[in-house]
Amino acid sequence: MKIFDAGDVRLHYRVEGPDDGQPVVFANSLGTDMRLWDPVLPLLPKGLRIIRYDKRGHGLSSIPSGPYSMGALVSDCEKLLDHLGVRDCMFVGLSIGGMIAQGLAVKRLDLVRAVVLSNTAAKIGTKTMWDDRISAVQQGGVEALADATMERWFSKSFRATPEMELWRNMLVQQAADGYNGCSAAISGTDFFTPTSGLRLPALGIAGSEDGATPPDLVRETLDLIPGSQFRLIRKAGHLPCAEQPQEYAAILTEFFKSAGHI
Repeated sequence: MKIFDAGDVRLHYRVEGPDDGQPVVFANSLGTDMRLWDPVLPLLPKGLRIIRYDKRGHGLSSIPSGPYSMGALVSDCEKLLDHLGVRDCMFVGLSIGGMIAQGLAVKRLDLVRAVVLSNTAAKIGTKTMWDDRISAVQQGGVEALADATMERWFSKSFRATPEMELWRNMLVQQAADGYNGCSAAISGTDFFTPTSGLRLPALGIAGSEDGATPPDLVRETLDLIPGSQFRLIRKAGHLPCAEQPQEYAAILTEFFKSAGHI
């Protein structure tokens, strides 16, 4: 575990694999920390340089006062990758992590050579929806949203397993200020125009039972990027890397190889 001082925030991050390996950056969803990727990473090809981090307000990173902007979240990641000397990474972003991926690719194409936009979109939800969630968390903490979030995040069959409790616990243990700060960032983001200007290998991944970013929403965003690919994972919700890690890892590996990056 390491901490990087980005100025107004200190980011918890982890680097695994050889220094000269192809860098692959993973950015996780709202309400989770870098452990989201634990089920998938052992299934990926050996020799990659895996970089994970907790975005501001989440996990073991610091919690600046909110609200946050998407520009700040993108800048945090940019500074971390510059600190680590990363260039031409493959960036895998899920949900808000996928928004960070879009913003970073638009801003710093030297850092990003390919993107995986998983369970995300150029615009997610409405201002009213996010205002309501922020208000609920202000009044009752993240716990106030936990049950409804589990329904959006996971398929019905997965919600019946004991493993779901792990993800519910991860959610409710995130700081309310960090959750609301990042919610405000999502609320204020519309990447339709900038994302439509991207020209790089791109893969979209959706879960058939995703109640947060349904497959059509993900596909609509990938259609903005010429030559992009799209894959649907069945029997999975918003976090297919948790529900179907074998299939998720296989899809990532296929994309990395097809793009000539491993």
